[in-house]
Amino acid sequence: MTDNTEQIASARALRISIGSPPVSEECRVVVERPVTVSVEGVGDYTLMCTPSDAAALAVGFVYTEGLISDMSGITSIRRCGDDPYTIRVRLSEECRRAEPRARNLIVASSCGTCGIDRIEEIIEELPTRAQNLIVPLSTILAAHTAMKSRQTLFRETGGAHAAAIFTSDAEILAFGEDIGRHNALDKAIGTCLLARRQPAGSGLAFSGRASFEIVAKAARAGIELIAAVSAPSSLAIEAARRCGITLCGFVRDDRATIYCHESRVRI
Repeated sequence: MTDNTEQIASARALRISIGSPPVSEECRVVVERPVTVSVEGVGDYTLMCTPSDAAALAVGFVYTEGLISDMSGITSIRRCGDDPYTIRVRLSEECRRAEPRARNLIVASSCGTCGIDRIEEIIEELPTRAQNLIVPLSTILAAHTAMKSRQTLFRETGGAHAAAIFTSDAEILAFGEDIGRHNALDKAIGTCLLARRQPAGSGLAFSGRASFEIVAKAARAGIELIAAVSAPSSLAIEAARRCGITLCGFVRDDRATIYCHESRVRI
């Protein structure tokens, strides 16, 4: 069970409105702090995130960064005894020999891709997804409803994103919630892997906008359909189109906008 102090903090604030006197009140806010994923023999990656479910975050991160291809690539994962916000990951010898992809040491909660050069090369390296998942719009909407019902951190603070990996019948395989969009996805993917369930061939319900990095992480995890509540970026559409992912935005109420590979959605 997640320790609530890792997710929620208190802050004093002044609520103001036209025609009413200001009111001082105690607010609940989402926690943001650095968590370091220390990959032995590879490097240290400091993620600005909500520090709950740190093990799932670390597993999802090393997986979607291409450092491992499945859980057999990790020989151990543990919290550092001296620093509970450092997760130590030891990779198999084969994975340690692979060339790691260079990126910034600090990954902010807003965007994990910042600082990576040669985006075109990254898109070219993304795997192309097969078409095994075909669903009606009702399944996509049901998955979003199921995701929303799990968003306790958002309901408490209004400051967290969510990601839910779902099957063709809208079963939620894994869920992640975090101040950062990409961290929420890494947590969901990491939860799948820790449970020895592969996210490949599944769909992704997503609470925020669909950025390039969300598509890239989904492609590496084998996710075939992304259903975001908000808009995609132009680069996200390009990446999804080229690696065969169905990208939906504005998934709300009884509708969705499909930007590419619409054949996976029965209309």
